[in-house]
Amino acid sequence: MLVGSSLFLISEAMQRIDHNAKGILFLPDERGILAGCVTDGDIRRFLLAGGKMSDNIMQAANRKPKFAHTLTEAKEMYHGQDYVAIPIIDKEGKITDIYSGEDQKSKEKTPLNIPVVINAGGRGTRLDPFTRVLPKPLIPVGDLPIIEHIMKEYQLYGCNEFHIIVNYKRELMKAYFADNDNHYNIIWYDEKNPLGTGGGLSLLRGKLKDTFFFANCDALLTANYESMLKFHRENGNIITMICAYKNINIPYGVVEMGINGTIKDMREKPLISFLTNTGIYIVEPEVINDIENNVPIGFPDIVEKERQKGKRVAVFPVSEKDWMDMGQLPELEKMRIRLYGE
Repeated sequence: MLVGSSLFLISEAMQRIDHNAKGILFLPDERGILAGCVTDGDIRRFLLAGGKMSDNIMQAANRKPKFAHTLTEAKEMYHGQDYVAIPIIDKEGKITDIYSGEDQKSKEKTPLNIPVVINAGGRGTRLDPFTRVLPKPLIPVGDLPIIEHIMKEYQLYGCNEFHIIVNYKRELMKAYFADNDNHYNIIWYDEKNPLGTGGGLSLLRGKLKDTFFFANCDALLTANYESMLKFHRENGNIITMICAYKNINIPYGVVEMGINGTIKDMREKPLISFLTNTGIYIVEPEVINDIENNVPIGFPDIVEKERQKGKRVAVFPVSEKDWMDMGQLPELEKMRIRLYGE
């Protein structure tokens, strides 16, 4: 939660925040004096405004963070406002402690009350041989199948209306939920033929009148859904694609070659950062009217078609730690550990 700020990059800060339960970094200068703080939200706004992952963290930071001089003062500030954490500083401005209210219960989510569409019709070939027996959405991660983890995350935000597109082993899917004690509010849509990650939405034509979440059934997102929806509406997007930053350390020296074999650039074990599509979107219902009936198409292709028409499509970036993907076998155990611990 506490790091030096002099040569710290945005990409490095994101990695630190990913390992920080409170999602905030306090930034002392070279003398140890509090110089600023940064949250994942600060970084997101900086990047959306055109900032780069290679920029210094102080360019995205709040340079006038709130602070306290005593623990009592920090507690009063924390519980009186919506703070993540309060640094406690001495007379010189150096951080001596951080109060983060660990004894408090987590705040309830703001109800969003919008429909959720889940594409659960694929064969899940990357999870073979498990999917020879079960459809991918019913593969368990700990005590629950992945699709139920996804549904419960949306329910935290008051999203209880589920529209589920099914195809492969759909009777097993329906049987599982028919016997489920949670009695989810589900409307089923049967694909007669595989329609890809986007074509199945044509089955919902005329069924939805408002903005909806659209998700593949192999990804679990634990980011702030309220912030996503607010961004989508304030910017007038027809589609908002939720993307996660991936940070990969290349374990080699990377050389960029110029003309005639000259060395243009050299970087030793660089950190490569990029955005990847999580397969989760916020969508306006008019998009459904543009999808042909019974024609297979991937949803990224639908996004591109809307973009080519001049419609506003945009990306909402989230932290790598907020996205769990179970599309491949090695990821299943990682997801289970994230959800249930060792």
